[in-house]
Amino acid sequence: MVIATQEKSSQFSKEKSLVLWFDEVGIGDIPLVGGKNASLGEMIQQLTHKGVNVPNGFATTAYAYRYFIQAAGLEEKLRELFADLDVEDVNNLRERGKKARSLLLHTPFPKELRSAIALGYQKMCDRYGAETEVAVRSSATAEDLPDASFAGQQETYLNIQAVESVIGACHKCFASLFTDRAISYRHARGFDHFSVALSVGIQKMVRSDLASSGVMFTIDTETGFKNAALITAAFGLGENVVQGAVNPDEYLVFKPTLKDGYRPIIDKRLGSKEYRLVCDVGGCKQMKNERVPLNEQKQFALSDDEILQLARWACIIEDHYSDVRGIYTPMDIEWAKDGITNEMFIVQARPETVQSQKSQNILRSYHLQERSNVLVTGRSVGEAIGQGKVRLMLDVRKIDLFQPGEVLVTDKTDPDWEPIMKKASAIITNKGGRTCHAAIIAREMGIPAIVGSGDATDILKTGQEVTVSCAEGEEGRVYAGLLPFEVKEVLLENLPRTRTKIMMNVGNPEEAFGLSHLPCDGVGLARLEFIIANHIKVHPLALIHFDKLQDESAQAKIAQLTALYEDKPQYFVDKLAQGVARIAAAFYPKPVIVRMSDFKSNEYANLLGGRQFEPQEENPMLGWRGASRYYDEKYRDAFALECHALKRVRDEMGLTNVIPMIPFCRTPDEGRKVLAEMAKHGLKRGENGLQVYVMCEIPSNVILADQFCEEFDGLSIGSNDLTQLALGLDRDSGLVAHLFDERNEAVKIMVQMAIASAKKNGRKIGICGQAPSDYPEFAYFLVEQGIDSMSLNPDSLMKTIFIVAEAEGIKS
Repeated sequence: MVIATQEKSSQFSKEKSLVLWFDEVGIGDIPLVGGKNASLGEMIQQLTHKGVNVPNGFATTAYAYRYFIQAAGLEEKLRELFADLDVEDVNNLRERGKKARSLLLHTPFPKELRSAIALGYQKMCDRYGAETEVAVRSSATAEDLPDASFAGQQETYLNIQAVESVIGACHKCFASLFTDRAISYRHARGFDHFSVALSVGIQKMVRSDLASSGVMFTIDTETGFKNAALITAAFGLGENVVQGAVNPDEYLVFKPTLKDGYRPIIDKRLGSKEYRLVCDVGGCKQMKNERVPLNEQKQFALSDDEILQLARWACIIEDHYSDVRGIYTPMDIEWAKDGITNEMFIVQARPETVQSQKSQNILRSYHLQERSNVLVTGRSVGEAIGQGKVRLMLDVRKIDLFQPGEVLVTDKTDPDWEPIMKKASAIITNKGGRTCHAAIIAREMGIPAIVGSGDATDILKTGQEVTVSCAEGEEGRVYAGLLPFEVKEVLLENLPRTRTKIMMNVGNPEEAFGLSHLPCDGVGLARLEFIIANHIKVHPLALIHFDKLQDESAQAKIAQLTALYEDKPQYFVDKLAQGVARIAAAFYPKPVIVRMSDFKSNEYANLLGGRQFEPQEENPMLGWRGASRYYDEKYRDAFALECHALKRVRDEMGLTNVIPMIPFCRTPDEGRKVLAEMAKHGLKRGENGLQVYVMCEIPSNVILADQFCEEFDGLSIGSNDLTQLALGLDRDSGLVAHLFDERNEAVKIMVQMAIASAKKNGRKIGICGQAPSDYPEFAYFLVEQGIDSMSLNPDSLMKTIFIVAEAEGIKS
């Protein structure tokens, strides 16, 4: 009973305190010190011993704010001011906000509050040194909630020194509770302006102006994929990243195998990072943007070790908040690196408020039905499509010109733009990455946005009709005109569970996270060709023999693509490994069958530098492709790069669900030669659980299936090639295209024989060709033959599940 009384007394003392130190508060104290400060205290108390660095400091309390308001009789004046507030009228909102802020700023702090802040700051100076630099951050009692972030609504002041400057910054933070954007945001989310109080955090400054900083999410911001941490980084103070003033680096880390001790950086994208925000000499909020030298722009802002350290902290923070709340809680975290000590710090952490609130039972997808000229591209935000007339706007003071349903085109946004952002059909900015202000608000409001376009304000004109598509992967595209599109919704509940494994064909790594929400048993066909053609773009032998390239133009382009690499072949390995890893991570731990490269010689020749290394063939479809390349002395060094990439994915990233598959393997002897090449480069069948599959797409694969089963762990029927070779026709020839039909009896007999042989030899067999996606009756036939799996195109997955269930006699 005494203990309970002491606890009540302690809580009463906290509630009546003007300031509290971060280590005195936790996540349960949001009503006392707001979401931001409560979270900082929670991490300092609970996560410091787990290695998470958080700068210390103290906070003014909600009680202090209310004491200030009540002592000066400000609430009555504010209520009178807001009596005819109309947040939909930009001019009315602007006028009321300005008067409210002026009212607070021109009302002096009570003596007791000034003294409490001064004493707190003096204690920080005693600990860290005279005139220590601090960050002064607003923390409202209705912010950083699981369903409303309130991010950026109030002000932050950096690099503040001296008592009077700290008190002045706190005063400005109090007034910022009534910024136009904060008033509008509270109104939109149903919060009473007078039930919200403001706390101010005074935190030891991290000198990231001398190093780097950024934002990270413990969930993929576009798709809601839970197993990836997204980290953005730029040089200098973090405001540039948050406000979208620069295009930052982006890194993706796969959380499950990171926790197992692997190094799964599954994607790295270099941002332009043209400017860095640094501390200038002077007092309150003296900052300046300086241009980053070109050679630094072309370097990543973080090392791999730093990326992994931040990702581990992200996992620790996410796990802690999920445990505290009793529900999975993805997090939005700000980090900073101190350029003096080289230490990394977490400076903010709040619950993510968009993807975590979405229904997991409904899958909504957008599809363009027509395409036109692409006017602008950039990073896509929100997997949706919007359209309307362009409103080019570079001055936030002119937002009253914006009309509902227009497409907002601007350089970048900050919270002052929010009153009109909710009225836009889409948003396009020159600057910013996926964690910038425009991206965060667009997601919250369900509006498609393209950020970091670079030149949208130069190309697009007010009144121009455009369609903004963020539904085609990570590259967002602005098309000319109002194009037709459709929206599909699929209810994922009560889907039948079939005996036959339903897998998916995936080529584009950028679509993998979004596709992972579809109900499937893994990936039956991941094509390397898409990654090589669209992300690498260079013939592997052109990288190996870069100094001997005869095409000077190709050499110059390759030099530009590989500017970060002294060892040019490593570029191929890195890009290929990241592409494969992203697909493997999306479906982990389900199997992901990766077909090794299957370009024809004419397709390889079209890659940068490729013509020097490729033969002229009359019929490339039946020529030097697949397995026959891998052990040939003219190509084996290039195949080695593919092996190195897959070994990295499996051994260094821990994605052992990757199963390599050999295409167009004409004879069992070829298979043995290829397996020997793979083993030479660390991919030995049976080691570290490695299985190797082979495509069954040539009549010899069927006729000699027993022998192929001795060499490989599984077979995958390629119905396209098997049909053309069974019927003796070129599927690229329009003259005989009418004869191409997988349902032909000869093809079906081949399929039947292959399945029977695999079953007899205890090997897995599936199909990754087009046939079951196109023809329901072919899917029925495969079920009757007892095939283990079907790998389907994503757009036909759902309908085929029901077809297979019906064929198996399962009632949905």
